[in-house]
Amino acid sequence: MGLLSLIPLPYRILAGLLIAAMIAAAVWMNGAAHVQAKWDAATVKQSLRVASVEKAQAESTVKIVTKFVDRVRVVKETGAALTREVVRYVPSDSCDLPPGYRVLHDAAARGEPADTAGSVDAATVSAQDAAAAVIDNYSACHANAEQLVALQNWIVETRQAAHRAVAEND
Repeated sequence: MGLLSLIPLPYRILAGLLIAAMIAAAVWMNGAAHVQAKWDAATVKQSLRVASVEKAQAESTVKIVTKFVDRVRVVKETGAALTREVVRYVPSDSCDLPPGYRVLHDAAARGEPADTAGSVDAATVSAQDAAAAVIDNYSACHANAEQLVALQNWIVETRQAAHRAVAEND
C-alpha cells in the first residue's frame, strides 16, 4: 500500500474536505474579484457618461445665458432710448392725466383690481411721466419675455446636449 494507507481514514476524509473547501474558497474569491472588476468598470463608464453629460449641459448653459444677457441688455438700452425720446414725442405742455389714470395704471402694473377709493387721493400725472412709466413697464415685460424664452431654450438645449452626450458614449 502506499503512504496514504498510513493515514487513518477519518483524517484522509478531513484532509479531502479541507482541500475541497480551499478550492471552493479560491474559486469564490476569483469569481468575486471578477464581478468586482466588472462593477468597477461599469461604475467608471457611468461616471464618464455623467461627466460628459454635465460638460455638454454646462456648455449649453453658457451659450444660453450669454445670449439672454445680450438680449436683456438690448431691451434695456432700447427702453432707455425710448425714455429719452419722451420729451420729443410728448410735449411738456400736454394736459395732465386725471387721477383715475394713475390708479388704473398702478393697479394694472400690480396685477390687482383698481381701488376706486384710491382715485380720490391720487394726484394727476403728467403725460410725459405717464409715457415714461409705460415705457418702463413694457421694457420690464420684454425683459421678462426674454427670460422666459431663454429658460425654454435652456431646457431644450440641455436636454438635447444630454441626449447627444449619451449617444456619443454608447
